[in-house]
Amino acid sequence: MTAPRPLIAIPARFAASTSALRYAAEVNARALVEAVWRAGGEPVTIHPYAPGGIADPAGVAARLTRFDGVLLPGGGDLAPHRYGDLGRHDSVYDVDDEQDGFDLEVARQSLRTALPLLAVCRGLQVVNTVLGGTLHQDMGGREREHRHMVHPVALRPGSRIAQITGVEKTEASCYHHQRVDRLGEGLYITATAADGTPEALELTGAQGWFAAVQWHPEDTAHEDPVQQRLFDALVRAAGDLL
Repeated sequence: MTAPRPLIAIPARFAASTSALRYAAEVNARALVEAVWRAGGEPVTIHPYAPGGIADPAGVAARLTRFDGVLLPGGGDLAPHRYGDLGRHDSVYDVDDEQDGFDLEVARQSLRTALPLLAVCRGLQVVNTVLGGTLHQDMGGREREHRHMVHPVALRPGSRIAQITGVEKTEASCYHHQRVDRLGEGLYITATAADGTPEALELTGAQGWFAAVQWHPEDTAHEDPVQQRLFDALVRAAGDLL
């Protein structure tokens, strides 16, 4: 009998329209889903539900009990008020209150229950926010942002991210115009870009498996084993719970 694939919950992203489905949809990037599948996991897109932008902690916790791991994917920007900033830069885009409320609670409950958690791009920013950190709303315009860019990232020797990937430098595919400002409680930086942008975070005293990267490993995971190893590690940790 084939062993069951660990179930990996991936919060959906709202899409105003998709050509194949004709109307508004809930989606996840195919490359992300396929990276989890290649790793031996069963990717499961879950519906974000946070009426009025507030998710019920007990309800989210109950929904997550059926899963073996969580992947917080990329997406639009968090509303600045979520990290205490009452102003809003003109570049902030695709804010959705319900999406924010759900993602934040998924991160909170995953960390609380030690559910294996991989946070990607927006996901990293969600975790930082949940732990009391803040974000730079804009990195300084087109000449400084990391969009449509593959660039070198240095990984701290001996860090979890270096152990997972097996390297101390990698070529990372990035698409973001925001970055971490003040670190959330217990978080520390374990990878940086040449301009000093935090590219990976880890958590002091984490009870479960946790890793967060600012880049998009799914973009190149199909051809770069270094990037695929992040998904392999998540699924392996999730499998340990079966």
